[in-house]
Amino acid sequence: MSAAALLPPEPPLGTALGVVAGSGRPGPSRIVVPVGSVYVDVGTLAAAQGGPHPALLGEPTLDGLLAAGRPAWREVWEWLGDWLVDPDRLGPYALPQAGVVPVLPFTVADYTDFYACEQHAANASAIARAGGTVSENWYHLPVGYHGRAGTVQVSGTPVVRPHGQRGRGDLGPTKALDLEAELGFVLGGRRTGPVPIEEALDHVFGVVLLNDWSARDVQAWESRPLGPHLGKSFATSISAWVTPLDELAGAWVDPPARDPQPLPYLLGKADRGLDLTLEVRINGERISTPPAADLYWTPAQLVAHLTSGGAPIRPGDLLGSGTVSGPRRDQRGCLLEFTWGGRDEFALADGTTRHYLNDGDEVSIVATAPRLDGGRISLGEVRGTVTP
Repeated sequence: MSAAALLPPEPPLGTALGVVAGSGRPGPSRIVVPVGSVYVDVGTLAAAQGGPHPALLGEPTLDGLLAAGRPAWREVWEWLGDWLVDPDRLGPYALPQAGVVPVLPFTVADYTDFYACEQHAANASAIARAGGTVSENWYHLPVGYHGRAGTVQVSGTPVVRPHGQRGRGDLGPTKALDLEAELGFVLGGRRTGPVPIEEALDHVFGVVLLNDWSARDVQAWESRPLGPHLGKSFATSISAWVTPLDELAGAWVDPPARDPQPLPYLLGKADRGLDLTLEVRINGERISTPPAADLYWTPAQLVAHLTSGGAPIRPGDLLGSGTVSGPRRDQRGCLLEFTWGGRDEFALADGTTRHYLNDGDEVSIVATAPRLDGGRISLGEVRGTVTP
């Protein structure tokens, strides 16, 4: 029996929006909602049934809807919720999954990757410098760096092992290819100037799972003293399905205790975390279950801090949480931590061993979240296979 067969069944996919293309749909790519074994064409449904914003929902990407802002999102969400209560009515608007493939659902405007998990920051600091501790500034502001929007790719896209400088005079393919299990926050609306924290979530359309692939040897050599560049600029994978923030209403939790207290622009009622449990799998075998509930910096704080320096919000901005990790080894969200900088080998059920990822390895990240009714829902997975 395979390791994948031993995994417990996952909760059903929560209501999510994505885009599909291929021979099994009419015309260009379409915005859809996955329901069971079919994709519901929400643009055609809205046009035929007098739904809100049929022109936006009939576009080939989510770009127009993201630009429309939260009032439009809420109208679409409430209308869709009424229709999805009775899936039998959706037959005329269903596209079979055969012949279509999910594609990148929106144009990524800017991509910023944060470093919001204290456990990951502590582990990474200790690995980088024996006995090292988290820098003082980390507890005062959400640390982050700007990535390359053009290398964000949809789940299922192969990940080519990158080349780079691994040390002095050493150029070649990375020998330390890593995964990073993260949450991605998809922003919308337009805003120039600082966004107050109480308005920050008005600009968060939804959540994707994100894998910020990393070449650790390239990253370690180039990040002296500046931040990552080629070690993280080759590929970032996101799930094809964006789970609207309103779908996660049952997942909000209080943030962890903080010392020192953040500055006032980072405090408010919107300062809440999301109780999502992630699972990292290599070749179908679960190796860790990172918990997102105790992320030190929350989505609203990421938005408030990002814009506090003058950066505008544009539709399609993507914010990564940074690696999600827990205190136990089986909760670590990247192999840097899981192998303690490549020191500790680990074995898979097929008998093979790893320090970092091999060519041919398939990495998938899934997550579940609590619902208001006490059940659980799944978010769309993010998956990628390493190629030479």
